[in-house]
Amino acid sequence: MNTHLLNAALDAAERGWHVFPLRPADKRPALHGETACSGTGDCAGGHRKWEQRATTDPDRIRAAWSAGAFNVGLATGPSGLVVVDLDPVKAKDPKGTPDGVTSLQALCERAGQTVPATYRTRTASGGHHLYFTTPAGVRLGNSAGRLGKHIDTRAHGGYVVAAGSILPHGAYEVVDPTAPVPLPEWLYALLAPRQPSRGLTVAPVPVRASRYAAAALRAETAAVAGAGEGVRNWTLVRAARALGRFIPSGDLARHEIEQALNSAGLRAGLRENECRAAVTSALNWSIANNPGRPA
Repeated sequence: MNTHLLNAALDAAERGWHVFPLRPADKRPALHGETACSGTGDCAGGHRKWEQRATTDPDRIRAAWSAGAFNVGLATGPSGLVVVDLDPVKAKDPKGTPDGVTSLQALCERAGQTVPATYRTRTASGGHHLYFTTPAGVRLGNSAGRLGKHIDTRAHGGYVVAAGSILPHGAYEVVDPTAPVPLPEWLYALLAPRQPSRGLTVAPVPVRASRYAAAALRAETAAVAGAGEGVRNWTLVRAARALGRFIPSGDLARHEIEQALNSAGLRAGLRENECRAAVTSALNWSIANNPGRPA
């Protein structure tokens, strides 16, 4: 029995995280697949996949890890977690491609937020996993590249390799032991399932807008149009504050932002008077806090 890996599994389970064995020195599940299922034991009532068999039961964990030096898989959905996976740059990436850490920093800057301080691990390849608790009553799935280049997320239907696991080229280590904090609302707004389209959701981009301002206008408008009930108003205010900084610099005109965000808010299901009041107030705040470039 590898006590190091057993302890890693037990430590995760003590946090309420559901674990299952991965192949030794590997990231793949060690459990049998459906085609090889014998229909006995845990699968007596039908084949149970790794997400269903993941557990916090210390006795089951000890029994499983007594059979081999298994790495530790952590089923994010049953554990009530959303894990943001920041990958390093890959050899095949074009020169200048940002890694996941850089992409997240840029995303936070655009949103006017700081990189959240939460439980974080360093992966064997040099990437990072940021752990967040899932909002109550919310079921998020996995995503790939939705937040930015080399940023994936794992929630229901996904798993991550837990700290303490070892691969041939390195180990998974805790770099910030802070308890996982709730997934920030602004990140949830970007990850929430898109609502059915209520018409054209792409905002027209002014010809004179800089590439960065044009991209921001498209992204923020799409985020507002796709925001779900409960975060629609917050998403609209955040978008207006983010875009308002382009007004003093001359990259975007105020009426263009107002038109785009008001239309997006209506598509999200907000009332027109709600949209106009929220956008006006948020743009005023942004302009006051983002003076234009000096001449």
